[in-house]
Amino acid sequence: MTTQHEIEQLTEAMKNTQSTRMYERYLAVRLHLEGRTLSEISAILGRSFPAISGHWKSYREQGLQGLEFKNYPGGLKKLTPAQEEQLKTMITEKKPVDVGFEAKFTWTLQLICTWIHREFSQTYTLKGASKWLNRLGFSYTKATYTLARADVEEQQQFQDVTLSELKDQLDRGDIDHLLFEDESSIRAYMALQYNWFPKGQQREIPTYGQHQGAKLFAAINYETGYVTHREEELDAQAFERFLKDILKTYTGNLVIVLDNARVHHAKAIQPFLRKNPRLQFVYLPKYSPELNPVEGLWKWLKHDVVNNVFFQKFYVIRSHVTKFMNHINRVPQIIIDRLLLQV
Repeated sequence: MTTQHEIEQLTEAMKNTQSTRMYERYLAVRLHLEGRTLSEISAILGRSFPAISGHWKSYREQGLQGLEFKNYPGGLKKLTPAQEEQLKTMITEKKPVDVGFEAKFTWTLQLICTWIHREFSQTYTLKGASKWLNRLGFSYTKATYTLARADVEEQQQFQDVTLSELKDQLDRGDIDHLLFEDESSIRAYMALQYNWFPKGQQREIPTYGQHQGAKLFAAINYETGYVTHREEELDAQAFERFLKDILKTYTGNLVIVLDNARVHHAKAIQPFLRKNPRLQFVYLPKYSPELNPVEGLWKWLKHDVVNNVFFQKFYVIRSHVTKFMNHINRVPQIIIDRLLLQV
């Protein structure tokens, strides 16, 4: 099997997997096939060298199958296939309150064990139920917010028609560049996140109780993954300066996909747009941030740079944000894989 064929296989596997852990394993192997050292990959993905080395060893010995998570029986199965399907459907489609657990809206292991005992007269330990759920493709993750006022049909129309047509125009050469743009405020300290520390101890993050930070514009090139960013106040004048940055970066006709923020419709930038007809805006459906890959960039930035970190000086966070942007622009394929493959 040639290296290029292996890379294509891994890329296809990355597109098809729904598991972020499997995606990371595929990416680690692909990066090594593309010439990255195991130490470099360890630094890029934030994983230990032994873990990355183990993925590579498993792949060389067994191919893609060697990267899969092993299922351990953990005792005899207690539910029939029909009962398992009934339980999977119930957890996926119903809340605990819908099936008799008063005022309970989130499925916990204890509630699941109670439901199994009530419906099937089978007893599971919490550990056993956790293994069962993992085996059937469930994971213990945080819920995420979605905007209730979003129009699902309008979102689908944008994805199936508007965005598809923009990609066709790009392929035909009718437009030269397709960018996605957004803004964000990055505070000097962000939410505390789960992290590893010695048992019996808890990491403490100092704070001044102030909300200084960095305000950012960013635009991602759909084809190349390159990120243009500017740190400045989020007003119409600053937005116009950011658009000038983009026009200096790119030649030819540009389409920028962006949301309906007030600054994007500001009267103050209309003369600038009329003077620069090669720049065109396409607006996302209202209340649809999940359709903009720059939202993923902000989450990535906050996770890697500011969560669980205390910055004693305001300028330090700005320096770290700049370093982050410079770093990811040196690895554009990771930006494409992480933020743009699902667009």
